[in-house]
Amino acid sequence: MVLSLKPVDPVALDPAPASGNFAALRFGIEGPMLVMPRSFADARGTFSETYSQHDFAALGIPECFVQDNQSRSAAPGTVRGLHFQVPPRTQAKLVRVLRGAVLDIVVDLRRSSGSYGRHLAVGLDAAEGHQLYVPPGFAHGFCTLEPDTVVAYKVSAPFAPELDRCLAWDDPDLDLPWPFGPAAVVLSDRDRRAPKLRDLPACFD
Repeated sequence: MVLSLKPVDPVALDPAPASGNFAALRFGIEGPMLVMPRSFADARGTFSETYSQHDFAALGIPECFVQDNQSRSAAPGTVRGLHFQVPPRTQAKLVRVLRGAVLDIVVDLRRSSGSYGRHLAVGLDAAEGHQLYVPPGFAHGFCTLEPDTVVAYKVSAPFAPELDRCLAWDDPDLDLPWPFGPAAVVLSDRDRRAPKLRDLPACFD
């Protein structure tokens, strides 16, 4: 469910970008995409494909994902982000929620983009099963909305600590729509010290 798209509006794709058991939705910021797997239900429960390299390529997601990551956040209001990896090992991400719910936010860091510095905020939950594709050139983070939320995401390049960067979750120039205020969020020390956008060097041209 899309919770917030301020200050960009969602743009539904035409029927062409559906492939196999997947459909997609794109947004006013070029690049990110909401992927909606088809779910099959019977008396036992449900079944769905969560990834198909062939079908994702047909949707316009070309990356080959090489690593799977998973986090569990105990408390609602846990913010992880905003993280990104710079060249030459940029990462695309494919994010989904296995338990609970999050508000997922991406910020465009591509200096040549007409949407540089703008953000996209999307609600993801385990019940709906939608996934957010985040291409290289974006800072990514999320805030948990329920206790013991579990988030899984694929990445298109291995983690490279020397290239790993972060952006301040509460940068006032970005005005991100986090559902919890500074006094209520749970943060790592690193995320708490992250620089603001105005202080970042050009990371993605």
